[in-house]
Formats: sequence, C-alpha cells, structure tokens
Amino acid sequence: MELTSRQKRFYDYLADRINEEGRAPSLREAAADFGVSHNAVAQLIGQLEKKGVLEREGHYSRTIRLLPEGESQQEQGDALIRGRELPIIGQVTAGLPMYAQQEWEGTVVVDSQLFPGDNLFCLRIKGDSMRDAGIFNADLVICEPRQYAENGEIVAVLVQGEEATVKRFYLHSDHIELRPENENYQVMRYPFSELLVQGKVVGVVRGDNGVFDGR
Repeated sequence: MELTSRQKRFYDYLADRINEEGRAPSLREAAADFGVSHNAVAQLIGQLEKKGVLEREGHYSRTIRLLPEGESQQEQGDALIRGRELPIIGQVTAGLPMYAQQEWEGTVVVDSQLFPGDNLFCLRIKGDSMRDAGIFNADLVICEPRQYAENGEIVAVLVQGEEATVKRFYLHSDHIELRPENENYQVMRYPFSELLVQGKVVGVVRGDNGVFDGR
C-alpha cells in the first residue's frame, strides 16, 4: 500500500531522527517537531504500522523498526532500520574503578540484528584505560548479562560490591586479574571474593553515536 504524502513525510522524519540520534523520538518530541498533536502522531504511527512499513514491540513501545516502502514484513531481513532500545543503567570507569551508579541515564537504540541477545544493557565509560581495545571516554559499552567470564574477554565487573570497571578478564589459581588496554595503566589483581562479573561487553556505541559490534 502506498503512503500518502503526509505519511511519507512522517516516515522520512522518523528515519532521519533514528539515523541521526540513534533512537526514536518520543510522542512529545515528534508532535513538537511535526507540528501536530500527540494523538495525531499516534495515529500516524498506527497508519504506518498497518501499511507494513513500521513495526513496534508493544503498543506503547518506542522500540520501532522502519521497513523500506513496498517491502513486506516477511522481508524485514533487509530492513532499513532494525532498532531495539537498550537501557543505560549507569557509569563505569575504564581507568580506576568508580562507584557503580544504578540510576538509569536513558536509553539508546541499536541494530537488533547486530545485538539480538536478551536483557542487554549499556554502561557509560569514563576514562581511557581500554582505548587500545577501541573503547574510549564517554562511549557506551553494550553488555550481555553474565556472572562468569572466559580468559581474555572484556567484561564489566563489580569490585567489592561497590565499584565497577571494564577490563579484560583472566582467571588464575589464586586470584583474578583485570588487564587494561592502555600501557599507562597497571594490571589489577583481586581475590575471588572481591569480584562479581556483571556482563560481557559485546559492542560499543561511540560518543558520536557510531556503533560497532565488539564481539
């Protein structure tokens, strides 16, 4: 089914916002940008959904997928946008450990085909100790929830129940070693009782919204 001119303009608006900002706009943002009411935005989303060029995970969800015009839902493997929204649950350091903040900082939209795992979450990086692994200050690391790690994996770790850090993990017979990826930082060693693996880093969202698959 062809889009009306109004639907096409709204479709293009959503695509531009997602591509530029890495997330779908809220109803309030879309209403302000498009110069219409919240109800009109909801109706437009419903119309695009009925015409098979937009999908959302739930009736009130901002996790939407835009499909190229003229393409069926069965052909969504070639979708223009395959977004899923991940929570940013706090800030960790790629330097010295810092206090693990549990407050949400918002969400970020990533490609659902690149990152299909369940319950993924993001952490904001502060510091440059992992720069040689391509993780820089202000980046978001995408994590797969885990309470274990294989040697050499980059993981988010809770230290002594309070501080969190992102490092490469190495298990030894009597301790755990956390290695930075920056020669200006020292390797950290801890007894088993002081560390809890929180998740494996599977990708990075750049501070400028560029994304790469870190696996």
